[in-house]
Amino acid sequence: MDLLKQISLRAKGSGRTIVLPEGQDPRVIKAANLAVQESVAKIIVLGTPEEISFSENAAGMKLAEAVKVIDYTKDALLETLAEAFYEKRKAKGMTLEEARQALLDKRIFFGAMMLDINLADGLVAGSIASTGDMLRAAFQCVGTAPGIKLASSTFLMGLREPTAAGDEVICFADCAVNPCPTAEQMVDIALATARTYRSLIGKQPKVAFLSFSSKGSAKHELVDKVAKAAEMTRAKFEELHFDAIVDGEIQADAAIIPAIAVQKNPGGAIKGDANVLIFPDLQSGNICYKLVQRLGGATAFGPVVQGVAKPINDLSRGCSAEDIYANICLTVGQTL
Repeated sequence: MDLLKQISLRAKGSGRTIVLPEGQDPRVIKAANLAVQESVAKIIVLGTPEEISFSENAAGMKLAEAVKVIDYTKDALLETLAEAFYEKRKAKGMTLEEARQALLDKRIFFGAMMLDINLADGLVAGSIASTGDMLRAAFQCVGTAPGIKLASSTFLMGLREPTAAGDEVICFADCAVNPCPTAEQMVDIALATARTYRSLIGKQPKVAFLSFSSKGSAKHELVDKVAKAAEMTRAKFEELHFDAIVDGEIQADAAIIPAIAVQKNPGGAIKGDANVLIFPDLQSGNICYKLVQRLGGATAFGPVVQGVAKPINDLSRGCSAEDIYANICLTVGQTL
């Protein structure tokens, strides 16, 4: 089944509320209408009347009646969110007026604070806002999920052909956020990615920590980091009673090909059937996902931001309305 269709089916009828802060973008109008038409989420769009009118005209359609519009510059909610943001940031020296101005200057912060006080379940933006602003809103307004200190990202790779184990989707992490994670940080990345895989795909995560070595076949401090991360993750999952399989350090071919796993990882927990691949650093992860996408014909959905208390997902500035809709479905999936 097509990856987007699979995720949208899981999102359909969820009743979750997603905020789209960039109401000044015509692509958001189209995506909002599609989301409510397909019943994947309740949608809130942020924008002034002038912005919404412009976007509707450019999109060639009116916003559906089911879409709620909030003028973030004048709505009474501004004061409620400003006070909540001030309480979060006053220890850093922020004043109430600075909090209010931040919400007006960066509407992403307005939307993120809606998540923080439980007025919405997720946020999708970035067709106009920068990735930096998206991450700052996530960290300053919402914070990380319980038990996780580090936000990270994953790409859902929809494979052209299933793996030998029959998986049509594999998660790659971290490919977009953390350049050189420590072993301890890799534990957070693995936990967040396993949770993402389970929430979006609905199957048991089988997590492989990748290296250029399989169970000591090479000696190097980089290998030691990966092996340590795998061992710590096993212990973390046991502590949390999280149903997942963890193995590593292991080479990529042994992680996804059963015949090679027999040779390189005999007796290992992963038997060539990994569906979550944890890379040792950002370089290897980013390079690999692009090669699999461009040479292997895989469809890459993401980066999905994870490890945040409420899902906040970033878009490419060159995205289409369909891309925004896909991200809405992904974001809903993270809440399930």
